[in-house]
Amino acid sequence: MNLRDLVYGLYARRVEGRLDHDQVPKHIGVILDGNRRWAKASGGTPEQGHKAGASKIQELLGWCAETDVEVVTLWMLSTDNLSRPEAQLVPLLGIIEDAVRSLAADGRWRVHHVGTMDLLPARTQAVLKEAEQATHANGGILVNVAVGYGGRQEIADAFRSLLLEHAERGTSFEELAEIVDIEAISEHLYTRGQPDPDLVIRTSGEQRLSGFMLWQSAHSEYYFCEVHWPAFRKVDFLRALRDYAARHRRYGT
Repeated sequence: MNLRDLVYGLYARRVEGRLDHDQVPKHIGVILDGNRRWAKASGGTPEQGHKAGASKIQELLGWCAETDVEVVTLWMLSTDNLSRPEAQLVPLLGIIEDAVRSLAADGRWRVHHVGTMDLLPARTQAVLKEAEQATHANGGILVNVAVGYGGRQEIADAFRSLLLEHAERGTSFEELAEIVDIEAISEHLYTRGQPDPDLVIRTSGEQRLSGFMLWQSAHSEYYFCEVHWPAFRKVDFLRALRDYAARHRRYGT
């Protein structure tokens, strides 16, 4: 361990020691951004960047478990990413599949896919379904893996699901118009039954949501971190929690 690592370790322990666990967010959404930029800066390949980013996930979940976080949503692949050239997309999907298998094999987490399954290759679909089934009874953190995810797509899918449900019931359009409200739509989101994210973290310096959990994040707090995702440290995580705890959430009131 070099001097810099030692200093960061001491600082992290200091921040953690002052953290009020009663003020810790229960649901954290994370936009895992900057894998390719991290790789370029370190002289590596994009694939190496994505692998480094995937290996960071278990560290993050360990930190979340230590601080009593209950739900974590990881944006691993957007619907826009699916339009990348095959030479880029195929290795990336393979890395994501390995990461999901690793989460399932760990034994501490419950894995849940959020996204449009039909847009993904059959092999990726199978890995996601197997991970959900294998971890369904686990009692640890609920880990939403957002793969093939887009916020607008989710809202469109929720409306489609709602319409199909009521079509099967024989509900008329007039009756449907009377009953559609926020709760009815929320029940058809990918995250139905879960609390909305209290805190959304985005790494790599970008200060936008890019379509992440558009519906659920209406009252979320945001934390934008300059560091690229593979270089994200425990001290960065703790700073985000400290910043969140210092805010007064008004929920629009």
